[in-house]
Amino acid sequence: MGKILIENMEFYAFHGHYREEQIVGNHFLVDVEIECDMEKAGETDRLEHAVDYQVAFRVVKTEMEKRSFLLENIATRILDELYAELPGVEHAMVRIRKMNPPMGGNIGSVGVTMSR
Repeated sequence: MGKILIENMEFYAFHGHYREEQIVGNHFLVDVEIECDMEKAGETDRLEHAVDYQVAFRVVKTEMEKRSFLLENIATRILDELYAELPGVEHAMVRIRKMNPPMGGNIGSVGVTMSR
């Protein structure tokens, strides 16, 4: 077993409960961790024997482009699609952070982490 890490994927998107967030948008950072069997890919050095992390990035990008009220909804959709698009995933984790959230104070980020 091994882990694929894709960290600090940056997106500008229009997610949020409040109308202003859906109009103005915000910066988001997304991390994905995928556990899978890497033995055959390690032996053969062939992409068809690996979980393709470019596909994983495309999944995240596509789901980040769809507007949502809640980060939990985005994370759930990303997990659903990672399992649907990537054979061989044993476990996946996604972390989404909204940078500088409009909460009336100086806050670096708020976020959720979900795994399956």
